[in-house]
Amino acid sequence: MITKSEALDFLKSNSTNSILEKLEKINAENTSKHVTFSKNAFIPVCNWCRNVCGYCTFRNENFKLLKMDEMKEILTKADTFGCREALFTFGENVDENEKVKEELKKMGYSGILEYLYEISDWCLENTNLLPHTNCGILSYDELKYLREVNASMGLMLENSSARLCRTIAHEKSPGKDPNLRIEMIENAGKLKIPFTTGILIGIGETLEERVNSLFEIKRIHEKYGHIQEVIVQNFRSKPQIPMENYKEPSPIEMFKMIILSKLILEDISIQVPPNLNRETGQLFLMAGIDDWGGVSPLTKDFVNPEAPWPDIEELNIFSKELGFTLKERLPVYEKYITKEWIDKKILEKIKK
Repeated sequence: MITKSEALDFLKSNSTNSILEKLEKINAENTSKHVTFSKNAFIPVCNWCRNVCGYCTFRNENFKLLKMDEMKEILTKADTFGCREALFTFGENVDENEKVKEELKKMGYSGILEYLYEISDWCLENTNLLPHTNCGILSYDELKYLREVNASMGLMLENSSARLCRTIAHEKSPGKDPNLRIEMIENAGKLKIPFTTGILIGIGETLEERVNSLFEIKRIHEKYGHIQEVIVQNFRSKPQIPMENYKEPSPIEMFKMIILSKLILEDISIQVPPNLNRETGQLFLMAGIDDWGGVSPLTKDFVNPEAPWPDIEELNIFSKELGFTLKERLPVYEKYITKEWIDKKILEKIKK
């Protein structure tokens, strides 16, 4: 067990021996030599968002709302590619945008969640893909509603510090209030929803805020047991964003954060997006990651369109070089495939 104080000392230290000691501990405890991935299709339902984050290129004022037929076409094609996860993503509170609401109304929908429910249900009935939704802040009742058609859901915590809401990263993003995000993650726990969350490294947070964020995730998981994976995601600079000139976290910063995540979060799977870490991903395997996340043979990463997915065979080679076996998984982790954690309809589909 590592304390907050010890974790902070580790991040502040320049000692190579300290890193090697913790790597030895991780490798001694990690008897599994598997690293997993999910073959997915990324469905950007709508790219408008009420938040205007300093690092984001997904949001677009001239938004596109995918039509039902467009989504069905992607899902049908993804099925032929052997994809098993349908990642449905849209900006937070898109119904606040009157133009989005009007488009939905013309198609016969009262709001975006009704629209999402229908395409998710169609996906379950007509393909071998399982829906996983990540769309920003949702209420308890909205989570309960979507649980019926989702195998798992997600929301990045990003950071537990409210101070960042007064910085360039989140000053125009009401939905990035950590209290709101923590409340939603806890509500997902109350509803027994297998959940993915994560932290974002390099958006102006302090070392102490990084440590506190990991311990906050740990606290929630110890209470509800529903967090199946934590993403440790590095900020990447992009042209024409407010944070264009911000420094990206170094490989060693990320390496040490992954080590800490593994030691603090213990039985939770740790993921690093491989398309954002093509040069360093293998090193992060040594630091304790055990999942590459969603990788698509069909669709791009619409949140990071400049960073193409690696080939699955490329991931296989990366993994083998360090003695790991690449293993495909579903969007819901195996230990959560029970009637306690998944809606009956989805559980029956998985068992078939």
